[in-house]
Amino acid sequence: MEDHPKHPRRKQARRVGAHAVETPPGAEALSLPNIAELIDHGQITVGVMEPVGCVAVASEDHYNLAMLRRRKGETLLELLTRLDQAIDKAETLGIFTDEINR
Repeated sequence: MEDHPKHPRRKQARRVGAHAVETPPGAEALSLPNIAELIDHGQITVGVMEPVGCVAVASEDHYNLAMLRRRKGETLLELLTRLDQAIDKAETLGIFTDEINR
């Protein structure tokens, strides 16, 4: 019987505590309409892409509408707001934002 190569151990996923589920003050006013519409037929991805760092990508079919790099000190909410605006720019003006492949 042939030995299979061992896979590297993955980091254990962090769990969100019960306190994190609460809606923060002012969050009910948050609106990301372009992201909400896109995820009905496309997708967004937020995560780390080496060597770039934290990124947010919006895609539809096989096309990237926006690829943003998280700025120093930028909150997740700020990044998602910029992504929402970049999706609108791509869909209305045909201008695709790419901060990753420069």
